[in-house]
Amino acid sequence: MAITAKDVQKLREMTGCGMMDCKKALTEAEGDFDKAIEYLREKGLAASAKKAGRIAAEGMAYAAVIDGVGVVVEVNAETDFVAKNEKFVDFVKGVAATVAACKPADMDALMECKYAGTDLTVTQQQQEMVLVIGENIKVRRFSFFTENLSVPYIHAGGKIGVLVNLAVEGGVDATECGKDVAMQIAALNPRFWDKSQVTEDVLAEEKKIMLVQMDNDPKMASKPAQVKEKIVEGKLNKFYAENCLLQQEFVKDGEYTVEKYIAACAKKLGGSITFVNAIRFEKGEGIEKRQENFAEEIAKTLGK
Repeated sequence: MAITAKDVQKLREMTGCGMMDCKKALTEAEGDFDKAIEYLREKGLAASAKKAGRIAAEGMAYAAVIDGVGVVVEVNAETDFVAKNEKFVDFVKGVAATVAACKPADMDALMECKYAGTDLTVTQQQQEMVLVIGENIKVRRFSFFTENLSVPYIHAGGKIGVLVNLAVEGGVDATECGKDVAMQIAALNPRFWDKSQVTEDVLAEEKKIMLVQMDNDPKMASKPAQVKEKIVEGKLNKFYAENCLLQQEFVKDGEYTVEKYIAACAKKLGGSITFVNAIRFEKGEGIEKRQENFAEEIAKTLGK
C-alpha cells in the first residue's frame, strides 16, 4: 500500500523517531502502525519514545563562529545536571557545526542533515544521545549569519547565547566591540535593536498608557492636552533608552549609549563598524516547566 506523508508524520509523533526511519518502518509493516512501532522498538529506535513526552526546559544555548559562519543554537534537556554533561555539551557543539556546514532552511531540514562527522542524521544522533544519557533531549532552535563579522558570546555556561553581526570596513578587528555589545544584549535583553524598529502600534499603546497615567495623577490631570503630548514625547525617549539596544546606556560605561560606543570603537580603530543584527537565545524561554508537588509525587509512588 502507498505510505503517505501524513502516515509518516503520525508515526513520527507517536514514537519520536526520524522521518526516514518512520517511512521505512511503515513500508516494512505494510502500513500497520502497531507493527511499525514494534519494528522501531526492535531496531532500538523507539526506546526514547516515552522520554520524548517529558518536558525538556533545561539545556544549553550555544554560540560560535565555525568556518566563517556565525551560529547560535539551543538544545534542551530535562535537568541542569545533564546539561553540564560533557557528552551533551559535545552534542550541542556538533549541532552548531552541522548548522554551519548545512545552512538548513528550518528545523525539519536540520534534523535530516548529516550530523557533523557521522553518517547519522541529526534526528538519529539526538536519539542516540537520549539512549546514552537517559533523558529527553531536543534540538529546539537555531539561527546563523553567513555575512559580515559575527561575534559570539555565551553567558553563565550556556544559560544565554548571543550572536552579534557587524558590518566592518577598513580592515579593523571589531571582535572586542562585538563582544561588549553581545554582553549588553545578554544582560538587558532589549525588545528592539533600534528605535526605528519600534512599530506604530507599540508607540500608540505606550502613549495611551502614559496619558492615562497622567489623567490619574492629580498633579497632571488638569494640564492642557498639548502639554501632556509634549510630556509624552519626552517620556518616549526614556522608552527608547530602556527598550532599544542602540539607544540604551552602555552598561560598561554610562557616558555612552551603545550606538555611541560602537562609533567610538570605530574611530579608535580607524575604520567603520555598523551594527547589523543580533540573536539572543535564553535556554528554556517560552517553555512551560512542569511543576511537581513533591508530596503528591511520593504519594503516587507509594500508591496512596
